[in-house]
Amino acid sequence: QVQLVESGGGLVQPGGSLRLSCAASGFIFRNYDFRWYRQAPGKERNLVAALTSVGDTNYGDSVKGRFTISRDNAKNTVYLQMNSLKPEDTAVYYCNAVWLSSQNWGQGTQVTVSS
Repeated sequence: QVQLVESGGGLVQPGGSLRLSCAASGFIFRNYDFRWYRQAPGKERNLVAALTSVGDTNYGDSVKGRFTISRDNAKNTVYLQMNSLKPEDTAVYYCNAVWLSSQNWGQGTQVTVSS
């Protein structure tokens, strides 16, 4: 059974940092591409960062230079390091695992950036 479990969200002040984790199980982790998406209230879900199985990365324009996606194949975990956080980064963040036509989602973790 494929399972993705996000953690690491919370309340942080503007300018602060958080590291999100996505622990994966039930599939061959190293074969999958991973993405982080976010969805703010009343808005559509948008791609934040992507990381392929061979290490290529891609970032949304609003987070370039501030966020870093990485993976640890030994721990079956994907990370999103978020620095210089802004109030507009407030959203529920979702982990997404993709391989061929297979798509899997986590339950999401809330990130709130506020003073």
